[in-house]
Amino acid sequence: MTSRIGLGCMGMSEFYGAADENESIAVIHRALDLDVTFLDTADMYGTGHNEQLVGRAIKGRRDEVFLGTKFGIRRDGGARSIDNSPAYIRQACDASLQRLGVDHIDLYYMHRRNPDVPIEESVGAMAELVEQGKVGHLGLSEVTADTLRRAHATHPIHALQSEYSLFTRGIEQEILPAARELGVKLVAYSPISRGLLSGALPPADQLPDDDFRKYLPRTSGEAGEHNAKLVEQVTAIATEVGCTPAQLSLAWLLAQGEDIIPIPGTKRLRYLEENAAAASITLTADQLAALSTVADAVKGARYPDMSSVEQ
Repeated sequence: MTSRIGLGCMGMSEFYGAADENESIAVIHRALDLDVTFLDTADMYGTGHNEQLVGRAIKGRRDEVFLGTKFGIRRDGGARSIDNSPAYIRQACDASLQRLGVDHIDLYYMHRRNPDVPIEESVGAMAELVEQGKVGHLGLSEVTADTLRRAHATHPIHALQSEYSLFTRGIEQEILPAARELGVKLVAYSPISRGLLSGALPPADQLPDDDFRKYLPRTSGEAGEHNAKLVEQVTAIATEVGCTPAQLSLAWLLAQGEDIIPIPGTKRLRYLEENAAAASITLTADQLAALSTVADAVKGARYPDMSSVEQ
């Protein structure tokens, strides 16, 4: 399918404070040089800006890229809605192709699901895009095991994108087993828990107002203080292994199976190179067990409002 570790491009446009476009493009070019060829974006990141940025970065290097983008979250000023209607899917795909400057998307995901629209209708419309050559493979994001099975029965689903990290393991109960039963790869977003597992994330009250981590239950308040202490334990294990805590977190994910593809996001060259090097780290059974023990103590939800995930 793609490289063992991918690159999440969201933060190059929004959500994690200011970014520099030239540096972001340099990060994407360096990623391809390092054989990090799976690039993940979405039409809602920066309201189209991120796809345009990725499109500029891959111009002339399209053949090196496994390109994934997403549809489904519509933005109207500060308001958001989820649209999975067949008509919108066709419209959104054509708009993404234009912004990206490509003739096909390798992996086209439904970003979020609106349960008012039967998944069979949405996936049926997505399947038409495959037949037309506009899309290579279909993906879903943040759906339940039941939704994944129903979707896969309509058209083969190539990948499921879910939040998965040492600190976020809920999918191990039902969703990951269902994906494996169906032969669906798991694309793990926020594999470093939005920077928390790097050990370098400042306390929430020190983050800028345009960094959404300032408002997340897991990184703010008492839960944030508690989890920061857990990160210290992760850092101690990383020191034992001889790597950074972010690399350790990625190595832990890679150890969960060949079908797990982490897509750490960054807009900085140094972090890209650090993340890519995690693919060469092997952890012992004792180290993996120690990390699981730490993870069991994590506090706080991953979003303030969980109503739009795992539908």
